[in-house]
Amino acid sequence: MNLSAAPSELPTPGSDPKYRRVLLKISGEYLKGDTPFGIDPKILGRLAEETRELVELGVEVGLVIGAGNILRGGEVKGMNRAAADYIGMVATMINALMMREALERIGVRTRVMSAIEMREVAEPYIRLRAIRHLERGEVVIFGCGTGNPFFTTDTAAALRANEVGADILMKATKVDGIYSADPVKDPGARLYETLTFQEVLASDLRVMDAAAVSLCRDNELPILVFNLDRRGNVRRAVMGEKLGTLVQ
Repeated sequence: MNLSAAPSELPTPGSDPKYRRVLLKISGEYLKGDTPFGIDPKILGRLAEETRELVELGVEVGLVIGAGNILRGGEVKGMNRAAADYIGMVATMINALMMREALERIGVRTRVMSAIEMREVAEPYIRLRAIRHLERGEVVIFGCGTGNPFFTTDTAAALRANEVGADILMKATKVDGIYSADPVKDPGARLYETLTFQEVLASDLRVMDAAAVSLCRDNELPILVFNLDRRGNVRRAVMGEKLGTLVQ
């Protein structure tokens, strides 16, 4: 993973962000870095620093983090799908709480809201309360997916982004955007700069599940898919620099 960039590559301070309220979707797998399981503290720390940069720009930030570094509910063999999904949802709270601690440690006020009630560690998700937290400049981490089985954290991110009135849903990945084919397997795969929602669905590009894409399409919420490995890309994205693939 490329965790650093030369200072000259970072965005110039003082510009106004293009997006004032964003929902950033991060996969659980990303948190484990090069380790086989769990959370790489260096990755967690860098993500916290990049999130703080957004807050300092005046951007309101919501986060949804998957649980692939711990457990994907749908991958539990031999278990009822609904039960497995609930286990996966609870696993997302481990990542949410770890991210909160990383952010609070560097002075970023953070709230964790859960779609499944667990009051000792997180607030219950209430839409208007989440919006008020964002308006006060607090980072809001949405845990436990939608609170329902059979829905992925991609769908949860699309749902929360629409509910809180985000300007854009940003999906952070390990590749530069959406390709015509898997760039690892096909060196000739083409990177798309822009796509329509219908093109993503019709071509079955699978950058997000169909429910998430359809939800954003129906509510005209753009999706930006970009590479999180390069230091500064999160800030570049909110400033409106051209990177990744924009679905709109």
